[in-house]
Parts: sequence; structure tokens; C-alpha cells
Amino acid sequence: MSEESNPISSLWPLVPSEAADWLLELSGDGITGFMPPAMPDAVWVLNAMYEHKQGPADVSYHEYHQARLADGSVQPHVVGGIDFDAVGIATGGGLGRSQHPGPGWRRLRWAELARRTGDPVVPDGLMPSYLCFPTAKKQGSWPLGMVPPTEGSLDRETWNRLIAILTQFSPAGPDTRCLAYYTPMTLGAIDLDNRHARAGRIGDAEILYGRSEADFSPSNLWAEDRSWVLCTDYDLWGTKVAGPPALINALLNDMEIEAVRLPCAH
Repeated sequence: MSEESNPISSLWPLVPSEAADWLLELSGDGITGFMPPAMPDAVWVLNAMYEHKQGPADVSYHEYHQARLADGSVQPHVVGGIDFDAVGIATGGGLGRSQHPGPGWRRLRWAELARRTGDPVVPDGLMPSYLCFPTAKKQGSWPLGMVPPTEGSLDRETWNRLIAILTQFSPAGPDTRCLAYYTPMTLGAIDLDNRHARAGRIGDAEILYGRSEADFSPSNLWAEDRSWVLCTDYDLWGTKVAGPPALINALLNDMEIEAVRLPCAH
């Protein structure tokens, strides 16, 4: 879809890549997203995971995939002579946008899974990622009865709720001017120095989730006055939000969003 025919272009037009230069100066290399320090406070908003209401299955995604390969219902994934099914593990995880999987599924809180497994919500010294919850997985593969968080993007429900809260804490409410940045990795781009930025209103930010060029929520979103900024790293299962303490406390206490403080948030 061309920029002229993209309906988002009228609400979030492209702006010069220099708009993200301050994040480069603040955070350094932003190939997977510009990770801000506390400004002055920060918190991690966790991507949603789900569990089937009948509970986890004893069979893992990898075991199920191997069984389908064995009975011929799926074909091996071979590229360049390498059989990736033979050397890899079907973890059950995904990359990019996601949303509630539908009837029969419920959201599974990270805190609930931590209590069940004995694993920490996020291991000490780490950020939210595939390294979390080793006890919940079988040889690195999740049970079929669970949908783990996806990497690189907020889920739709968390994105919408986060935008609503950010709007409450923005200087001009829904009319607050904001900028969105997409790392070239989310756009399938080869030129990693080409910083793709758009400008618009926080009140129009929900539409960014469905834009055609990227199957991801923005890598970074920030208020034009830089009172808050978020980063959804391409390799992680959560979004770091930096801003004033009142905003951070609102995220920690929200009933829909699941947010945690981590030492690496500062």
C-alpha cells in the first residue's frame, strides 16, 4: 500500500527521521527499539498470555508438531537443505501483533503462573522474554493449552488500555501531540539506519496498531514534550514505560494492565 493510499497517513504522517535523534542520544543503539532510562520513573507493561479454560495440555507444541510431521499432516520446513524441524524446537511462541484467541480462552496473568510454577515473574537481572517461566515449558516448548506472549509487540487489548492511560496523563489529553517510531526490523527493512517516524495525536493512537506496513505496535511512542516515552523492544515480551511517578503508579495499579517494577527499569 502506498503512503498516499494508506488511511493512517492522514492521521499519522511520516516525519523526518531526525525526530528520533533524541532517543538515539538518550538510549544509544535502537536497532530493536530505543530503551529509555527512568524519566524519572519507569515500569514494565507485560504482554498478555492466555490459557485454555480446560487447563494446560500434557502435550507441548513441539510434541504436537512432531506428531503431525510423523503422520504426514504437515511437511518438514526445509530451507537451503537444512531441515529446521529436525534442529529446532516448536516453542509455541510468536512474533508481532496478537489479541485474545477467542472463546474457551482466558487471560493468564504472569503473577498467577509464577505462583503456580514457583518461577519468578521475571528472573533477576533479566527483562521480560522467552527466558521467563522455564518450569512451565517442556524442553523449551509451551503446553498446547497456553498461548505465550509474543515478542516485539504489545497485544491489542493491552495497547488500547495503555493508550487510554497515557491519554489521561498527557498534557493536552487526546489532543497531545505524539511521535511513533518503528525499528526497521518491524518493517522488514535492510537499511537499519532509516528511522521510520510518524507524528499524530495520542487520541488517534489506537489506529497505529492496525497499520499495514508493520505487524507490530510501534517500537517507541512518546509525547512531543517528552513527558513520557515507551519502548517495545523487538526481542522482548514487554514494554518499558518511562515517565512521571503518577503515570507509573497508575499502570502498576490498573486492573487490566499487568505491570511490574524491575531493577533494569532504572
